[in-house]
Amino acid sequence: MSMRLAGRTALVTGATSNIGRAIAEAFAAEGAQVAVSGRSPERGREVVEGIRARGGLADFVWADLDGSAAASTALAREAARVLGGRVDVLVNNAGIYPGDTTAATDEKTFDEVYAVNVKAPFFLTAAVAPAMVDAGGGTIINLGSWIARLGIPVGALYSSTKGAMETLTRAWAAEFGPHGVRVNAISPGVVQTAAPGEVHPAEVMMKGTPAGRMGTPEAVADAAVYLAGDESSFVHGIVLDVDGGRTAAAVIAG
Repeated sequence: MSMRLAGRTALVTGATSNIGRAIAEAFAAEGAQVAVSGRSPERGREVVEGIRARGGLADFVWADLDGSAAASTALAREAARVLGGRVDVLVNNAGIYPGDTTAATDEKTFDEVYAVNVKAPFFLTAAVAPAMVDAGGGTIINLGSWIARLGIPVGALYSSTKGAMETLTRAWAAEFGPHGVRVNAISPGVVQTAAPGEVHPAEVMMKGTPAGRMGTPEAVADAAVYLAGDESSFVHGIVLDVDGGRTAAAVIAG
């Protein structure tokens, strides 16, 4: 590895599985000290132990990001403590996905999804970004989604929350960028891990795309390393599509 993030600290939310885990592992492999955050201590310890076994630096920080400002502020405080006093890179990855139709979505679910997917990262950023400014700079990476810009018949609630995060990315870039904090987003495509020899049901959504297949968590993690590193020092407020061409090119049914 090139150790592109050596000497930096990073907080990754929802880091105990899938994309969040891959980002935490990639950051650690590039030399960052990582706070692996999530709700499951068991899965958190597994991620941390794997990183440490490979020579990386990581600690688990429990958090239940329920959307309250108190929960987000507590995570920001504990992560900074574990990371030696500062958070250089924040990845707002944690989220929940109910795939119901609009008519089947009740008010409780609506409030919960917005609390986890929008309010929690909003108040976490509010807690972390000013400290980054005081420290002289930092990087924030939000996770959007391809269905924020390409509608599908289910999941309207989820897609709207990801649209909100992409909008916040641009607003925060304008707000914090002049003070040394770069804010960008990644919009993953269909990212799932199929069991060996099996075809995942979501595979059909990538048929006819330039890539012609589902993506991997590692592909998203590579993009996160780029946005966290010096190579992207002139990049502010973008949504980087890592979706196999799903939103950029016409899908040809075959």
